[in-house]
Amino acid sequence: MKKLTKETKTLKNLIIEALLDLKGEEVLSLDLRKLDESVTDFYIVCHGNSTTQTSALSDAVYKKVKDEMGLLPKAQEGKTSANWIILDYFDVVVHIFYKEARAYYQLEELWSDAKTEEHK
Repeated sequence: MKKLTKETKTLKNLIIEALLDLKGEEVLSLDLRKLDESVTDFYIVCHGNSTTQTSALSDAVYKKVKDEMGLLPKAQEGKTSANWIILDYFDVVVHIFYKEARAYYQLEELWSDAKTEEHK
């Protein structure tokens, strides 16, 4: 298993904090480090109850990580429709869904082998 660095732990915690501050729903972290086919250490998954909220959640994560760590995502997708927004910070990938899209794609089920932690 890949060792958890201090920077990755800080990044993960800042992302979760930003999502919870804006009332992100069902915030989960999936630890993918034990999985051979994984290209990242963690997925952080949550949903919002409107596309406006998903967009605001994405903006909050972007701002908090930039302000506190000076990091920008390597890639960002889905901002236009705000049904499924992805912020890729390499070691941590954030998936912010609109509620119905999360139920449809069931990302957590695809990675059910990962250790999952719920955050409130």
